[in-house]
Formats: sequence, C-alpha cells, structure tokens
Amino acid sequence: MDDFDLLRSSWPEILDTLKKEPVLTSVSFNSWIKPLIPQKIEQGELFIVVPEGMMAISVLNKKYLMLIRVAIEEVTGLSLRIRFVAPDPSVKDDAKESREENAFERAHLNPKYTFDTFVVGNNSKFAYSAALAVAEQPGEVFNPLYLYSGVGLGKTHLMHSIAHFILENDPSKRVLYVTSETFTNELIDAIRNRNNQALSEFRDRYRNIDVLLIDDIQFIIGKESTQEEFFHTFNALYGAKKQVIVSSDKPPRELDILEERIRSRLEMGLTADISRPDYETRMAILRKMQETEGFRLGEEIMDYIASNITSNIRILEGCFNRIKAKSLLEKREVDLSIAEDILKDFISPEKERRITADMIVDAVSEHFHLTREDLTSRKRNSEIAYPRKVAMYLCRELTTDSQQAIAQILARTDHTTVISACRSIEKKIQTSDETKRDVDVIRKKLNSGV
Repeated sequence: MDDFDLLRSSWPEILDTLKKEPVLTSVSFNSWIKPLIPQKIEQGELFIVVPEGMMAISVLNKKYLMLIRVAIEEVTGLSLRIRFVAPDPSVKDDAKESREENAFERAHLNPKYTFDTFVVGNNSKFAYSAALAVAEQPGEVFNPLYLYSGVGLGKTHLMHSIAHFILENDPSKRVLYVTSETFTNELIDAIRNRNNQALSEFRDRYRNIDVLLIDDIQFIIGKESTQEEFFHTFNALYGAKKQVIVSSDKPPRELDILEERIRSRLEMGLTADISRPDYETRMAILRKMQETEGFRLGEEIMDYIASNITSNIRILEGCFNRIKAKSLLEKREVDLSIAEDILKDFISPEKERRITADMIVDAVSEHFHLTREDLTSRKRNSEIAYPRKVAMYLCRELTTDSQQAIAQILARTDHTTVISACRSIEKKIQTSDETKRDVDVIRKKLNSGV
C-alpha cells in the first residue's frame, strides 16, 4: 500500500480525530473540514480539493492547516506538507459525480426525496408547481417560498426535491437544508463557546450560501436568540438575492407567538399549502411505491390501505413497508386477510375512536403517576398544576368540548383558566423538549387506545 492509499483508507479516522478537537465547533467541522477531498501525494505534498473554492482555502490556510497536518501524522504516521486546491473544472465525470455526491451530503439531503418520486395530486399541485419554479430559478422568483401542511403530507419531500434539482443542475451551488432544531442547536453551540470566532463561523455557514431551506420553522417560537439570528440571516440572504425556503405546520399569520417582523418577512414571497391527499392520490402514491420498490401489493390491499389511511403519507409508506417485510421474511404472498392482521396497529376495523375529556384526564393522571382526584383538586403546587394544564391543552386539542366544559371537568370555575393553561403549554412545547415529549406520548397513547 503506497502513502496515498494509506491516507485515503485512513481519511474517515482522520476526520474523526479532527472532529474531537476542542477548538473545532461542530459548525466549523461541517463547514470547512468535512467537505475536503484528498486528491494525491506528490513529493511529500498532499493535495486536498476544497469544493467551496478560494474563500474556503483562505480560511483553511489561516486556521486549520496545522490541525490537519497533526491529525494526519497522528493517524497514519505520514509527515506531509499540505496544499489546498480548488476543484479542477476540466476533471472528467468521475470527479464531477464525486463533487455532486459531496454536495448532496453537505446539504443534508435524503436521496429518496426528489421531484421524480413526488406524487402530485389535487392536494399538492400548487405547492409542487411553486417548488419547481423556485428550483429552476432560485433567488429570482417566489423568495421566500413558504410551504405548510400537517405532519407527513410532503412538505419536507418538496424541500429536498428543490435542493436536489438545484445541485443536479449546478453542483457548485451552496445549498443547505436543516431543521429549525438543528439551526437552534448549532447557534447554542456557538454561543456556548463564548467567543466571537464560533459565532462568526456560525454566521458564515448560514449567510454565505445560495439556498437555505429551514424545516418546521414553528419550533423557533419562544426562542429569542434563535429568532434574532434567523431574522438577520434571512435579511442577509434576501438582500443578496439568495433563495430562502421555509416550512411549517401553519400559515405565517397563524404563528401567533412568532415575532411580527419575522412573520411579515415570511409573508413577503409565496405561501403554498399541501392538504390531505384524496383517495385517487393515495392510490397513486402506493402505485409509485410499488414501482420504486419493485414489490406488488395487489389492488385489493392497496384499496384497503388507501381507504383507511387518509391523513398521513408516512403512514401509507409504513403500511407498505410492513407488508413488504412480512412477505419477504416469511417468503409468502400476502392476501387481504393477512394484510388486515399485519396492519391492525395502523388500521382499526372498529369505528373511529372518539377521544373524550374523561379519557384524557385518566391518561394524564397515569402518565404523571397521579390520581384523578389530584387533577381535579384545589392544589396548585407545580407537581399537579403542570399536569392539569397539559390535560386542559389536550382536551381543547382532541375534543370538541367548550372551554367552559373543560373547566368544569377539571373542577375549575372559569373558562379563562383553560385559555391561560393552553397558552402556557403552547409556549412550553416550543421551548421545552420535556413538555413536547409529555404531550406527544400522551397523545399517541390516546390515539392508539393504549
């Protein structure tokens, strides 16, 4: 094995070594180190391709050259000079494909989410057309693009499709897809380092790009530092005519607690929603999955799934995958009766389950290890007041009971107590992972009948 083969085979370990360096934040590593591609070794000099070009080369030479040299020597025992080089435009297809793959990886894209795999129905025609227009002319039309829908209806799929399309046509474009949670966590990491360099690198990562896609923007509500940073990031990108694409579960005007200055900017471009797919679209999605996965369900089973799963495309996919796995693992065909048994966790043959306020109070009591009497008592200590608020919030969300009726069920005298409790939990869901987890777990138990 020659020196370059040794270095190339050791490259993942070299990256892991660099990742553990205390002076390198996760933002710095992902921005400057992870994209590097070893090219060759000539006369004791290692040539490393820097996909981001001259600006990144300047940063690497100033800040990280010695760190990389030391990591290479530590892992491989090779003492090499390093030369950072920009990608060679004359290099043939293999290198181009490598750069494309690196571009997709750096953008954090799911390879399955492309325009080719997106099934367009009456519920998504407008959003699909808007997404395609933005992909063809990023920064020039519909900026920002704001997509919203319920869970599992395809907004994330469309966002990834836009990014794939842009990079396939121009791999040199700097494209980044992140969730609002990732954006927030990286900002927290930068602030925690308590130095201007970390914050500067965070801003460089998000503001020196061509296309920024942020999923589930509603989760920055209540996080002041995150909102402030997003506001200035948006302004920097928009002012430079770079494309911003944002998704949420609601239209901007319904994000009540989001700062008005941010909400108004999100409304500047085009807002497009994706509604629940109709039966024909659900069948088309299942047929597309058959084609993509090379596995046939049969019309009767597809009709059973499409007729019963109406509100979430991810659950459609889950049903398909569960039947496929059962068939392949047990090496047998699946008929409708077997499919019904396989999918009993997804599809209940009984009438749709109706959740009542009494059921919610019992579920909340069980989750927090309290009695029903605790929740309806006059006690106001936090161990009881917080679960009581959660119960009120879920009663308002999952039942059609009036606020006054909810107040009476929990032995409160005034419906304004319910309003206040719901507002309190809404804010906590945006700022506390623990509260979000509590609400999600109880909701799932109620919906599944556990």
